[in-house]
Amino acid sequence: MANIPIASLNSVSIEQLLILIIAIIALITVIVIVVQWRRVKESQNTIKLLETEIELKKMSMVEKDMETKRLMETPIQLPKDQQDKLSDIRKSTSQAMTEVGFLHNEINERLARLEVQTEEKKLQKMLKEIEAKEKQLTKNKYDLKK
Repeated sequence: MANIPIASLNSVSIEQLLILIIAIIALITVIVIVVQWRRVKESQNTIKLLETEIELKKMSMVEKDMETKRLMETPIQLPKDQQDKLSDIRKSTSQAMTEVGFLHNEINERLARLEVQTEEKKLQKMLKEIEAKEKQLTKNKYDLKK
């Protein structure tokens, strides 16, 4: 009895083996196709989800923009004391800006004066050096004549 299954194994032909290999390859191919198809479907669902999120964000941004425009168009009336404080702040700000401008101009003038004084000192020093060299040259000239 043990010989019968062994004999049947020996009787497997090359054609049957080829059909078995083709069937295995086909099965593997079908499995790969199904897995890829599932991945594509998942990707499509993810893309749809992301598109929906983007649309919701756009709508939210538009709503915020509209709310901001509405708030900008409707002026807010402040109480009288707050309006006075605001006008005082504006006045003090303009005074401070005027002072800053004045001080900036004064700093620029002093800087320009300082640069001129520095340049003048350099020129005076150079003049003294030139005069000293000139005296030395004239002295050497007289010494040569003697």
